[in-house]
Amino acid sequence: MQASEPTLRRALTLRSVVLFGLAYMTPLIVLGIFGIVAETTSGATAAAYAVALVAMLFTALSYGKMAAAYPIAGSAYTYVRRTIDSRVGFLVGWAVLLDYFFLPMVIWLIGGAYLSAQFPGVPSWLWIIGFIVVTTGLNLLGIKVAARANSLLMIFQILVLVFFVLLSIGHLVGSDGAGALVDPAPFFNSATTVTGISAGAAIAAYSFLGFDAVTTLTEETVEPTKTIPRAILLIALIGGAIFILVAYFTQLVHPGSTFTDSSSAASEIAKTIGGNLFGAVFLAGLIIAQFTSGLAAQASTSRLLFAMGRDSVLPRRIFGYIHPRFRTPAFSILLTGIVGMVALRLDVATSTSFINFGAFTAFTFVNLSVIALYLRERRAGRRPGILPYVLAPAIGAIVDVWLLTKLDGNAIRLGLIWLVIGVVYLAYLTRLFRLPPPEMEFTEEEPAPPAHVS
Repeated sequence: MQASEPTLRRALTLRSVVLFGLAYMTPLIVLGIFGIVAETTSGATAAAYAVALVAMLFTALSYGKMAAAYPIAGSAYTYVRRTIDSRVGFLVGWAVLLDYFFLPMVIWLIGGAYLSAQFPGVPSWLWIIGFIVVTTGLNLLGIKVAARANSLLMIFQILVLVFFVLLSIGHLVGSDGAGALVDPAPFFNSATTVTGISAGAAIAAYSFLGFDAVTTLTEETVEPTKTIPRAILLIALIGGAIFILVAYFTQLVHPGSTFTDSSSAASEIAKTIGGNLFGAVFLAGLIIAQFTSGLAAQASTSRLLFAMGRDSVLPRRIFGYIHPRFRTPAFSILLTGIVGMVALRLDVATSTSFINFGAFTAFTFVNLSVIALYLRERRAGRRPGILPYVLAPAIGAIVDVWLLTKLDGNAIRLGLIWLVIGVVYLAYLTRLFRLPPPEMEFTEEEPAPPAHVS
């Protein structure tokens, strides 16, 4: 690397990275999919989020280990490629691409569902198309609204969540006294089943997506081998605590799992606890959060496609194209918008499962990467701990696979078809696996081998 070439500046502290991860999570999403999780768990949403948190903590520990060993961007793709096999790494990256493709679609679908519930005279498809057209147009122009609004949006979201919880507490105390605040029903009730909670946890895991995203900030973080692992764990813990707390009180306000429209259930509950005024504030907060999140998700997806095109993992002439005037990956942005149109034929639960298929696949292999790193270190004569490098990631991998099997059947079928397409495409790129797969470059300088792990 030439000395004159610019490099990324290490300026992010632990606090900055944690805030980024929480903003990426979009804490308000716990209310966005509350009805879906409540319906799936028969009114035990808090239990579903508790199970999801346990699963995410094991996986968060593994992400922390790998981020410390390989302090470069690339996340699951890089970790699997460096520790297990380049071809397996490619397929994990391919699975994550499904996650990225469907993420903007789900965001637009949830926003459309809530607007449709508020304005029943307007068809839901019109709201979805509106989201897609506006966000695609802004991304094509290169508008960085999401990045500039992140901090303000986080404050607004937290305020809405705080008021939602306080109003829920006030509603419960006013209706049934202080004793109503303590009830095991959101965790376990007469209709609760292990299968239902497992399926709910598989959907609830969607709310956690983002704790792993901070690994892409490695090259801009101060002391990344210490900061990134701590940030990952803190994001999962803080996010999980928020989700469980909000789900618990929301479920107390509305016991059971019967809603007029489960995809916009929290909007009904907001009006119950705070009247029409708070209902309007809640809807505005959710729509703003969904719009900004969709803008950022589409931008991220298009940049990933551009990186894959630039490095010839995808056809360079198409995906590596940059618009000469706006300096944006125009084709990739448009393709993401077109894929979002699939939302017109799907519901929130199914489309969320599509995302979680890619996420759980990546999570599973990151856990396995830690075990592979342990074996490599053993062969080098070092002795990393069995508990953090074998037992914990093994449990994480098992739980991730278990949750993956609880996803919507259509999502599993589509995910497997997507992986088969990836295998065929990989065979084409490698001339029937005779050549190594092309590698995405996330940094201009090859990192040194991982230091001794402990």
